[in-house]
Amino acid sequence: MLLRAQELKIYSVPNELLYTAHNDDYTVRVRKPGGEWQDLFEYNVNVDLDKPQDASMVTFDFSGSVEVMVRKNNGNVQAVKIRPALAGVVPQVSGNITYFTLNKPSKLSIEFDGDKLHNLHLFANSLESNIPDLKDHNVIYFGPGTHTPPDKPGNVFKIPSGKTVYIAGGAVIRGKLVCDHAENVRIIGRGIIDHPERGIEITNSRNVEVDGLIVINPKHYTVYGGQSDNIVIRNLKIFSSGGWTDGIDLMSCSDVAIDDVFLRTSDDCIAIYGHRWDYYGNARNCKITNSVLWADVAHPTTIGLHGNTNHVGDTIENILFRNIDILEHDEDDPEYQGCLAINAGDLNLVRNVRYENIRIDDFEEGQLVHLKVCYNTKYNAGPGRGIENIYFKDINYTGINCKPSLIDGWDKIHTVRNVGFENLRINGKVMTDAASANIKAGVFTTDISFKK
Repeated sequence: MLLRAQELKIYSVPNELLYTAHNDDYTVRVRKPGGEWQDLFEYNVNVDLDKPQDASMVTFDFSGSVEVMVRKNNGNVQAVKIRPALAGVVPQVSGNITYFTLNKPSKLSIEFDGDKLHNLHLFANSLESNIPDLKDHNVIYFGPGTHTPPDKPGNVFKIPSGKTVYIAGGAVIRGKLVCDHAENVRIIGRGIIDHPERGIEITNSRNVEVDGLIVINPKHYTVYGGQSDNIVIRNLKIFSSGGWTDGIDLMSCSDVAIDDVFLRTSDDCIAIYGHRWDYYGNARNCKITNSVLWADVAHPTTIGLHGNTNHVGDTIENILFRNIDILEHDEDDPEYQGCLAINAGDLNLVRNVRYENIRIDDFEEGQLVHLKVCYNTKYNAGPGRGIENIYFKDINYTGINCKPSLIDGWDKIHTVRNVGFENLRINGKVMTDAASANIKAGVFTTDISFKK
């Protein structure tokens, strides 16, 4: 049996951030098993629009196994919880210090005495395997230190076609990265995009890859996708605490793969729309897998609100959410609720959507499922065309705060049809019908089924 080599990589912090970007709530150290402890830099990140709070974040790369020590610097500790539960990380607590071992890359929330607003986020990445040749003239390199756009309005780094942008660990970008009318672009590394207007814009482009970065507190969407194809977003970590600070919003985008992301946002984590603003067309073939979604405000997932009423309407189809952990959902407006939400407006037809192997922790306020053909006068010029062929398999919710879910069409023409539930579990019990699942099905729905 071959043993994996034990490697650990910690990145430097720009000098100008040593005090301004630090959070003193925790002291975090990491080491190879039995080796010497090494200090990590505890970044301050803001969370929760309702009442913005200071939380903490650390990051490093490793292979094999690592041991982690976290000391809470203020107050006593009664209990420590590490989420998502599927990670299987069991902490040992001694006084105000907790210890645990990691044997694989993980994205974790470490919560002391139930405090989810001042918690520690720990991102333990695998070692980089795709570092480009920095001498290649098609590589744009940002090394350790802070970087701002030179004399460009809007703090924009515009990325041409055919370029690889490598943001090294220890690099902090103070500006947004823009791919507009570009193709064959990679934006990769272990660096941080810090307080930009937006994190990354991908508009009228194709073949764009984003991998490995952290975005801290943008003023608007983190990833703004418009009328673009063949997008890959992998191992992206996001924090936001302002209005309209969605995570990944895709307008008229197709052939998208989002994998292994951690999104803690104060608006929708992931939103898939048809037409909006300057972007037109259908949205097809999107896969969201192996990820953690935490919506301090609004939805972890939402589909279909915005579209185009100036023609026959857009089609949003072939969408997959698989192996997802949802850690929070907080939406007080019943028209918008739902961890797994589809609001079909603006002549959108939403069809062929599958939710599979999704674990949902108890949340502050909202619904488990919300499927609605809607006409929201704030955003829509008309109702959606319909919702059809939606399947939920192995959905597990544990908690007590879930309001009744909703499935309903707009009228007898704009309906919801063919919705299936397989192994929907609430607090460990399999639901066998809409009543037991606390789902309100309206009169403009047909073919709702349940099975074990």
